Amino acid sequence: MHDQHHDRIRLPALRERITTATEAAALIQDGMTIGMSGFTKSGDAKEVPLAMAERARQSPFRITLMTGASLGNDVDKLLTEAGVLARRLPFQADPVLRAAINRGEVMYVDQHLSETVEMLRTRQLGPIDVAIIEAIAITETGAIIPSTSIGNSASFAILADKVIVEINLNQSLELEGLHDIFIPKHRPQREPMPLMTPHDRVGTTAIHIPPEKIAAIVITERNDSSSTILPPDADTDAIAAHLVNFFNEEVRLGRLTNSLLPLQAGIGTIANAVMTGFIDSPFEHLTMYSEVLQDSTFDLFDAGKLDFASGSSITLSADKGKQVFGELARYKERLVLRPQEVSNHPEIIRRLGIIAINTALEADIYGNVNSTHTLGTHVMNGIGGSGDFARNAYLAVFATKSLAKEGKISSIVPMVSHVDHNEHDVDILVTEVGLADLRGLAPRERATVIIDNCVAEPYRHMLREYVAEAAKRGGHTPHVLEKALSWHTRYRDTGTMLLPRVTLAATI
Repeated sequence: MHDQHHDRIRLPALRERITTATEAAALIQDGMTIGMSGFTKSGDAKEVPLAMAERARQSPFRITLMTGASLGNDVDKLLTEAGVLARRLPFQADPVLRAAINRGEVMYVDQHLSETVEMLRTRQLGPIDVAIIEAIAITETGAIIPSTSIGNSASFAILADKVIVEINLNQSLELEGLHDIFIPKHRPQREPMPLMTPHDRVGTTAIHIPPEKIAAIVITERNDSSSTILPPDADTDAIAAHLVNFFNEEVRLGRLTNSLLPLQAGIGTIANAVMTGFIDSPFEHLTMYSEVLQDSTFDLFDAGKLDFASGSSITLSADKGKQVFGELARYKERLVLRPQEVSNHPEIIRRLGIIAINTALEADIYGNVNSTHTLGTHVMNGIGGSGDFARNAYLAVFATKSLAKEGKISSIVPMVSHVDHNEHDVDILVTEVGLADLRGLAPRERATVIIDNCVAEPYRHMLREYVAEAAKRGGHTPHVLEKALSWHTRYRDTGTMLLPRVTLAATI
């Protein structure tokens, strides 16, 4: 039975450790801290978590679960429903888990994605009891070759007491050689990361650990979950056009060249659509230094616009995934996947001069951005890597549609109900209405530029009235404190941010 896995498990002694997911899951006990592979629905463990959930339904136990980012295949959902998750970090995107977090049933630690393994390495978190890592193969020396993501997998495997490897026969062996795994030394002996361009390779192509740490190997043939991004629409096309016009002007002024600087894009429909907008732009020989390589990355490759892309995972829609992984050799020399503490490393981001394009749930008149919470209290997904990039980027761009819920919500408000990215880290705010360049502006100037360029009516008029009243109160950053969150409370109480007797149609 095991002979068929020789090309996947190349160290013969390890073939004896092939077992069932149920037997492997028995290694995980109540109270343990588990590090699991997976970054934005790609490269996640697929069999052992399901066996954990099944066992917990018969014999309850709870764990702390750390990953790279979000998981696919309903893993977070099933673990939540089975009561397995006591604590979760650093990112999630599952509706069932989200609801449990907001009920206070699961303690969620929403972290910058560059920080988790740093805290593990210095024993501020952890220790990791068991790592569960998806791989395409194990080398002759027992090194683990990851699949479609690296995320935190390398450090989880290195730091864990025991490692369970899921060998995924559906993940192509063409992925071998795609990874570049660099592990920083412990402080104070740490050296600089020697990355000077997005295409530099500075590490190894596999995760090197003592093979005796591999306690179990599970064979799987489950696919990654596909991304569910929506196609571009009129609003996202307008956002992309505003950004292309902005970058054209930056080139004209001599601040950028026609190849811009390395691009980073957050996950989701808006960021993906904005990147797709570069296809019809005048820019060429573009590069990416990002976290998630999405459909738009490969659309840009195919359009001849993109020369190279560095990320931590590849997460694609169903159709794009079939196309890309069916001809991976065509892209392989222009791709690299790195650990997320490298892809999101502040020093590298600043050194390379990244143009960071991320999405906002809401922004306020002074440029503060909320990317995680609705009405200030209920978490959606998490900050992810947007903070790593925004704080250190050459340009930090945040994009959002100006309206939500058919105009009942304005994405630009007097004061954000939760702050993830403060005004000091936000350079550009863009909606389908227009673009606000906030560089070098004082708060009062920012308010004018944002309201004039990014806000849809009737909210533009409402914000102008708010600013006029706030200005009478004075201050460097004027506010009417008793009204600063009134838009949110009005939406909570009435279902709309609009004032009574004011409709969207009446002012358009």
